[in-house]
Amino acid sequence: MYNQNFGLVREVRTLDLSRGRVTLEFGDVASGIQPETVHISPLGGRPLQVLEQNYQFDLLSPQKLLEKYVGRTVNVYRTNPLSGVEEALTAEVLSVNGGTILRIGDEITFNYPGRFGFPEVPDNLISEPTLLWGLDAPGGRQQIEVTYLTNNLNWKSDYVMVLNEDDDEASLTGWVTLTNQSGTAYENARLQLVAGDVQRVSGDSRPDARRVMMESAMMADEVGFTEAAFFEYHLYTLGRPADLLNNEQKQVTLLESDGFGVEKKLVFQGQNHYYRGQYGQVSTNQKVGVFLDFENSESNGLGMPLPKGIIRVYKQDHDGAQQFIGEDLIDHTPRDEVVRIKMGEAFDVVADRRQMDYTVVSGCVSESSWRIDLRNHKDESVDVTLIEPVGGDWEILSSSHAFEQRDAWTFSITPEIEARGEVRVEYRVRARWC
Repeated sequence: MYNQNFGLVREVRTLDLSRGRVTLEFGDVASGIQPETVHISPLGGRPLQVLEQNYQFDLLSPQKLLEKYVGRTVNVYRTNPLSGVEEALTAEVLSVNGGTILRIGDEITFNYPGRFGFPEVPDNLISEPTLLWGLDAPGGRQQIEVTYLTNNLNWKSDYVMVLNEDDDEASLTGWVTLTNQSGTAYENARLQLVAGDVQRVSGDSRPDARRVMMESAMMADEVGFTEAAFFEYHLYTLGRPADLLNNEQKQVTLLESDGFGVEKKLVFQGQNHYYRGQYGQVSTNQKVGVFLDFENSESNGLGMPLPKGIIRVYKQDHDGAQQFIGEDLIDHTPRDEVVRIKMGEAFDVVADRRQMDYTVVSGCVSESSWRIDLRNHKDESVDVTLIEPVGGDWEILSSSHAFEQRDAWTFSITPEIEARGEVRVEYRVRARWC
């Protein structure tokens, strides 16, 4: 199953075939099947030649049955209101476009009340989607393998993270939600999930490449998911057979980790257009963003590549009850990378940003002086990181605090603010943007 709402189905069946040219009906396939991706091959090396392949999807329904009987006669049953006995009339179906039009005796009528009786089901109507092959078979019992792509098989990952009292450790549980709306059930199935951004082209009909993809994966020994790198994606294999019924949603545990280190960060974000014009007071009582960072590494108690999904974070309150404190969407994250989750905005840490001076040096060069007042109303000290994306070529002419150049366009300043204290950061910067 791919987290792009499609899946690869591989099924092995044992057949008892006559020798020579035979017709094989292969039912119970997904209604979302892409017929151009179907591939059939014998297992065990016995020759089996496919002469023709058809996909029949003209499914039996009341409307379809009426359409097939246009120009033919049917029975129409109606209860006589006086006698209470159901009576049958012979009617010719003239049309079913926008309603059923019948000829009963010498009259033509439509929307006639009653139920219809049909003598038989037409041969070209089937109860379920069916693959039909014309084969040149060697005869006898043998196994065949059929693979195809189908739409409406999907999976997604979700995570529950519980933060400790000091905000420096957490536990993480990952869940996989499987959704099957493909039109058929998969019982006792070997389940594998592909995480990554797989390129798909409309009208692509290369089933063999995808077939090899699934065959080369390692089978898991455990009952949970095991992970393995595969091509430029990651493959998660469930170590036990699973049933996934049609129109069913199932949740399976993906991972569990406890006691890994996290770091809470407060960030006050600037904007690069601040340095290209005259503003004065930019903001007052502006909120400061709250983030949680953790390293997805074995040394930190993690290390499994994380499929994209929503991480929901909880923390115990003073009474021991878990409270929801925020959620964020993460992208596919390989191991040994840092995951950053935005929790929201700080309640007790606010900031004012004010431009104290703006001087045009030349057509696209300016100098500006800034003052940022940070106020901490908490009972403990905090560090707040100021992110200043100046853009273009820039130079710090003076600063009240040490700064760090984060990249060619950005610098940061991280002052410590004492409990119930205030810090003023002042700096002057020259910027050139052409």
